[in-house]
Amino acid sequence: MASDANPAALGENRVWTIPNALSITRLVGVPVFLWLVLEGRDWWALGVLAFAGVSDWLDGKIARAFNQTSRLGRVLDPAADRLYIFAAVFGLVVRDIIPLWLALVLLARDVLIVLALPLLRHFGYGTLPVNFAGKAATLCLLYAFPLLFIGAHPGVAGNVAQIAGWAFAIWGTALYWWAGVLYAVHAWRLLAADRRTSGPDEHEGPLRPGGARSPGTDGPASP
Repeated sequence: MASDANPAALGENRVWTIPNALSITRLVGVPVFLWLVLEGRDWWALGVLAFAGVSDWLDGKIARAFNQTSRLGRVLDPAADRLYIFAAVFGLVVRDIIPLWLALVLLARDVLIVLALPLLRHFGYGTLPVNFAGKAATLCLLYAFPLLFIGAHPGVAGNVAQIAGWAFAIWGTALYWWAGVLYAVHAWRLLAADRRTSGPDEHEGPLRPGGARSPGTDGPASP
């Protein structure tokens, strides 16, 4: 019966919340940002990126302050961050500001994680929670890309921005891969725990609504 539904579970399934609306707005801004980058309208592109950063911070604050966290929000938020990263990397490569190999290094990590998702889903697990290294990597990269765009312009400010941008890019790339290693370790521990606790024909453990188990409850959380 509807009256017996768990309020927490219903809250997790919410779609129309302020944080989700902000995340969707950020997603809509991705193609606009990419077009501005490819057209060389860097200051407008940086404005869109700044808006995305502020709205990213704001939706997290609102979600926690007003208990508006949701399963959809946990998907939309990192998806928007990754799409802005991909759009910025693509624009930087096309404009010959960064080398192609750097873009491939960043892309390779996400390809490996995407390839691991079907294995996790096969054993009933959902998406792994974002770890601290992943958040730090995203922050570094989102600092790096605007600085590299500014660094493409002549002058002292451009030279300083280029140096700072490459520093953030190197640290961000290293942290991006370190976060990937932590995700792999987390996934391995979950699957190892699953093998220890499950019989040959069934998988035990708390299930999320819809049949997917929460990674955070079946194994150690990622750092």
